[in-house]
Amino acid sequence: YIKHPGAVVILPLFDDGRVLLERQFRYPLGREFIEFPAGKIDPGEDTLECAKRELQEETGYAASEWTFVSTIHNAIAYSDEHLDLFLARGLTEGVAKLDEGEFLECFTATVPEMLDMVKSGKITDVKTIIGTFWLEKLMNGTWKPE
Repeated sequence: YIKHPGAVVILPLFDDGRVLLERQFRYPLGREFIEFPAGKIDPGEDTLECAKRELQEETGYAASEWTFVSTIHNAIAYSDEHLDLFLARGLTEGVAKLDEGEFLECFTATVPEMLDMVKSGKITDVKTIIGTFWLEKLMNGTWKPE
């Protein structure tokens, strides 16, 4: 199986209910995917610090409010990878610092629009699907982070 250091997923929510997303080319499948900002945890790095770093590097945004949402295991049959999901609010725009070879475009959507994209197959990335379901529950008050 594959050993993995883990990763973070950021659910960036604007005050008006829009969500910040990325359209990113992924080489293994040779196409673009709609995703939440996310990234691998560096050795010894705190997961919240990683989330803050990845949000800024990929989107240029910073957030003033951070809430841990959940840990998910996305590939239990062949990897020990885990993903820590964080809700980010109080977003302020800045300048992205993409890694070399990283190509992505940021855009916004509402949670109902995202649910439609999941249902229609436009969003197939598992971390983004699970994060979308979490956002729906958080926003309507039926789930609260522990």
